Amino acid sequence: MKATIHWNQHNFEVDLSKPIDISIPLKNGNDNPNGFYIDAPRFEPVRVGSFVGSVAEGAGCNCENLYINAHGNGTHTECVGHISLERITINQCLKQFYSMAQLISVAPKLQSSGDYVVMLEDVKHLLQNDIEALVLRTLPNISDKLHKAYSGTNPTYVEPALTAYLCENNIKHFLLDLPSVDREEDEGKLEAHHAFWNYPNAPRLDATITEFIYVKNEVKDGRYLLNLQIASFESDASPSKPVLYAIS
Repeated sequence: MKATIHWNQHNFEVDLSKPIDISIPLKNGNDNPNGFYIDAPRFEPVRVGSFVGSVAEGAGCNCENLYINAHGNGTHTECVGHISLERITINQCLKQFYSMAQLISVAPKLQSSGDYVVMLEDVKHLLQNDIEALVLRTLPNISDKLHKAYSGTNPTYVEPALTAYLCENNIKHFLLDLPSVDREEDEGKLEAHHAFWNYPNAPRLDATITEFIYVKNEVKDGRYLLNLQIASFESDASPSKPVLYAIS
């Protein structure tokens, strides 16, 4: 199935039968990426009276309760409601699900503090014009990202100047393979989050951050059509399924 997309006075073709899923499947238990000391997800059969929602336990169907935290349990997309005093939800904010995206691969820089940080200077010269979404793959790109327990490890994060630059250039969606754009422990400042959403000065309600993605090594840097899928949760974040389509 192929589609022709008209974008900024240009036409290009995408093959919708060849999606590139950059989300990480969410499983029951510890075999998931996890951060911020948040409990691992639990998928458990419903138990109501004598009914147990499990075919293996004699029921006619499977029916599970899912106990998850979007921010700590895998691929998720969040809105400015993540840092706002006002209750703002991802379902209210994300209304356009397709955008022109660019995938770039960057190695973080070691700082004098011992932290590894993705710097603006290493991203800025790679960015193309007229993109709405940036997909960041950090190097080295190892498969540990699919299940790593990040809590207490001070993982790589993003320089606030980078997210400020994305805001200034109207890049609405930032997707990355890290637990957070901000440092694990930063006294609650969340400077990169604030800079990206321009909060509280003029909050960008239609902008999103997606964390805990994974882009396989065989996917080449360049432009893609992005389909950003969420569940319709009235919360600041939702588990999500970002999908890329190669542009011919």
